[in-house]
Amino acid sequence: MRVVVIGGTGHIGTFLVPRLVRAGHEVVSLSRGRSPRYADDPAWGEVREVVVDRDATERDGTFARTVADVEADAVVDLICFTPESAATLVEGLRGRTGHLLHCGSIWRHGPSLRLPVTEANGAPPVGEYGIAKAAIAAHLASETASGGLVTTTLHPGHIVGPGWHPIGPLGNLDPGVWWRLSAGDPIVLPGLGAEAMHHVHADDVAQAFELALADRDAVAGEDLDVVAPSALTVRGYLEIAASWFGQRAMIEHVSWERFRGETPAEHADASWEHLSRSHVVSIDKARRLIGYAPRYEPDEAVLESLRWLVEHDRLDIARPLLDR
Repeated sequence: MRVVVIGGTGHIGTFLVPRLVRAGHEVVSLSRGRSPRYADDPAWGEVREVVVDRDATERDGTFARTVADVEADAVVDLICFTPESAATLVEGLRGRTGHLLHCGSIWRHGPSLRLPVTEANGAPPVGEYGIAKAAIAAHLASETASGGLVTTTLHPGHIVGPGWHPIGPLGNLDPGVWWRLSAGDPIVLPGLGAEAMHHVHADDVAQAFELALADRDAVAGEDLDVVAPSALTVRGYLEIAASWFGQRAMIEHVSWERFRGETPAEHADASWEHLSRSHVVSIDKARRLIGYAPRYEPDEAVLESLRWLVEHDRLDIARPLLDR
């Protein structure tokens, strides 16, 4: 097939594009062209890369036409964040493309009421991002059900991989937590640490997109959650991460009020957004429909990311990571 990947040089695209090339597809990668890929792969030598500023071309009304003019068999949209953007692309591709695959988010589920969370039992979304992702998925499913463009939405967890900082054990991007864990310093933790987060390696998300592309009929109009085989509690994440440095996690349990008082607002707000949802998400549907088989447990994916950051002088730690 000829496949367009919108956002091809981002987290997922870095792994998806080479997968598609190796599977024999003709790949066209659309991106703003402002940042390098997160990992090198010789397969990129066979990719047609097109520089497109989505925001600017959506404003002037040419983005959807630019994508449609490639005359692709399938389009993978990795960087759509509003229902309006999704609707515009659908209008432009209807009748011109055989399959539109959208990247959603497990935040289309609200704070957990029942575990594991499934595509059918998730709570209503909260927050602007989650509400938008849920609305996009609903619009795409309705489009397919009405006999229009065939669409599929995949909802990843917290994406991790080499080249960027993972969501850490406190549910934020504060790099200082890794220093404190490596030094054996106390970690101030709001609550009991029983809340959960569900990560996924970017290459496992790429695997899911590749599988969905290969079996359009199985996933027509469907939305699938794609995460690691297991989730981590905050307490477990801290203990596992401390062991990577030969340390024990020194945890001090505090109230959310105290945590907010001692933590920069950016990190405290991120912690609340992640931990209040406490997601543990099922991948049974993705396994059943497309044979999704993630390679990475969440801690393995995070450790790979940390090793990359340390090796590239992007993270300060007090003690080196142990060889494992």
